[in-house]
Amino acid sequence: MQDEEKQKQQAELSRGSLDPQSMTTQSHKERIQASWYRCEQFGLEHGSRPDFATLPKGTLTDLIDQHRSLLETTENEVLPYYENILSNSACMIVLADRQGHVLNTWGQPRFGSAAEHGLIGGNQWTEMGVGTNAIGTALITGEAIQVGRDEHFLRANRFMVGSASPIYNTKNDLVGVLDISSDAYLPQDHTFGMVKLMSLSVENRLIFSAFQQEHFILSFNTNVVSLDSHWSGILVLDENGTIVSANRRAEVVLARDLALLNINQVFDIQMREIKHHPFSLPMKLIAMGRYQFYVKVIPPVQQIMRVPDFRQRTDYVAPIQPEPLVMNEKKPELEKAEKVKKTDDIGVLDIPDNVIPLAELQHGDERVERLVRQAHKIMEKDIPILIHGETGAGKEIFVRSLHYHSSRSKEMLVAVNCAAIPAELVESELFGYEKGAFTGAQNRGSIGLIRRAHRGTLFLDEIGEMPMAVQSRLLRVLQERVVTPLGSTEAFPVDIKLISATNRILKDEVKEGRFRQDLYYRISGLNIELPALRERTDKAKLIQYLHERLRKEEPGPALSPKMLALLARHPWPGNMRQLAHVLKVGMAMADESVLEDWHLPDDFFDDLDAAPSFDLTESNSQSDQIEPLERLIPRLLSEFKGNVSQTAKTAGVSRNTVYKYAKAKDGAAE
Repeated sequence: MQDEEKQKQQAELSRGSLDPQSMTTQSHKERIQASWYRCEQFGLEHGSRPDFATLPKGTLTDLIDQHRSLLETTENEVLPYYENILSNSACMIVLADRQGHVLNTWGQPRFGSAAEHGLIGGNQWTEMGVGTNAIGTALITGEAIQVGRDEHFLRANRFMVGSASPIYNTKNDLVGVLDISSDAYLPQDHTFGMVKLMSLSVENRLIFSAFQQEHFILSFNTNVVSLDSHWSGILVLDENGTIVSANRRAEVVLARDLALLNINQVFDIQMREIKHHPFSLPMKLIAMGRYQFYVKVIPPVQQIMRVPDFRQRTDYVAPIQPEPLVMNEKKPELEKAEKVKKTDDIGVLDIPDNVIPLAELQHGDERVERLVRQAHKIMEKDIPILIHGETGAGKEIFVRSLHYHSSRSKEMLVAVNCAAIPAELVESELFGYEKGAFTGAQNRGSIGLIRRAHRGTLFLDEIGEMPMAVQSRLLRVLQERVVTPLGSTEAFPVDIKLISATNRILKDEVKEGRFRQDLYYRISGLNIELPALRERTDKAKLIQYLHERLRKEEPGPALSPKMLALLARHPWPGNMRQLAHVLKVGMAMADESVLEDWHLPDDFFDDLDAAPSFDLTESNSQSDQIEPLERLIPRLLSEFKGNVSQTAKTAGVSRNTVYKYAKAKDGAAE
């Protein structure tokens, strides 16, 4: 069951619906603990009263009009299938929008009046106002969750159990959440699975509403009697067989990104065969060359007559048109130069909104600008990249930007945190496995993360944490460019761009026997060090940039010069991750037009107070020159009795820099 949940999460991550930093290798208990921590940062206490931020009646009416399609789909096309829930148990079904505003409710609760439970239209169920709760926590995590009575952060909500599941539209954008709430004394075993099924049902009906008029829809399942169930995979095809949409179940079952593939790349069938197949007769097809499914074809409601256009054939060559005479015509050499210049510009490509353009990764720091340009060029070469950097320094942000600015951007970026996967599961997660390969293996097997990255980018974060046995298998994959799943004798070729990252000194790990030397030299092509936030010369501008990006996502207060100076003075031991966390909390807490220091979390000031105020100039120096690092670091190491962390923090550099200058001194002494 855990393996199935993990594979589902990886599929959702490939679609971009999950934040990689919060990727749910977390247990349910860890998710609840993370939510409680957020509530504490919001300033809530267990005895606080819920703040529902109730919408005015007119505003609620407008909101309902905006979500009319979602409401009607839920009420008219989904809930009738679940009438037994409403009739046989005293519970409430709640539909909320993506901000947590309740749009409508169905059913009769046993836990009191609307004024007491707060599940009424216009009330907002967010963690910030109501603490840990099923609706608000599902919206933050983007995942289904059940919140038990004592798991609610506010004592006022501990009379009930909530089970909530997010709803995604045809563009994979989160548009709302479905919740089933009941008193804490009813059996809850079936409720969690039911609400996930209901949300999937809503998503499926949204797909049919959007595409059924003019597109072919394929429903597939492993059992012919289940083809009409809400657990079936759904593919939407245009008349050429291109997959223009799919439900989440299809992506989980097929374990790959399906966007804009042709149907013949998924099933062993051509589009012309689909068009001529009797629509009432299920087919038995093979998917991905190995998995057997039953498939049902649903034709378009409107059969659109199209006149054949032979120019659409792949062998069509357009006639040569005479070039018109144009004054000041550019020379071919100039046009070629301009084209090269445009493609070499790392800031002009069309990339997703959640990816930072390469040109915006630096704001004046020459080191960062240099390593960005180096990595950008190497992305098109068959050379691996190894990134060194502290935790939270933005390694994955950097890698995402590299991927989407490369020729591999149309394929998947698969990010793997080697430290987050349990040691006993790393091998099966990376290389995949045949069904029945080991106890607990899924019946259909698993394709594995490396094969998911085929023709795309594989990012192995925290690679220094990889077990030795797995290192050996990875080395063979990198040498032979083939993957053999566990329990199989079949080898699958893979074409991947490998990027690895670590916050360890891998050469030291090699000396200590914890990392294979041959693997180190296999992954160590271009070595770059991503500087810590405190080391960057463009720190203030970077803080301003991140603040503006966050304001675009969610309107928030401005940043005063005084606040910017305070943020720039902070040591940021958690680097970019900590900065983003502090800014988000501050913006959430601030109602004013300007962010003030009292809006920031307490641990921000703990770090600020703990930072040593060390004068980097020689005390007896008559000049204002900063002490060179080659003298400063050995001196601090001596003063701190070899404590590398304290030396790095005091000097404002990374641990790698401390090692570098310490070894340089030792070499000179020899």
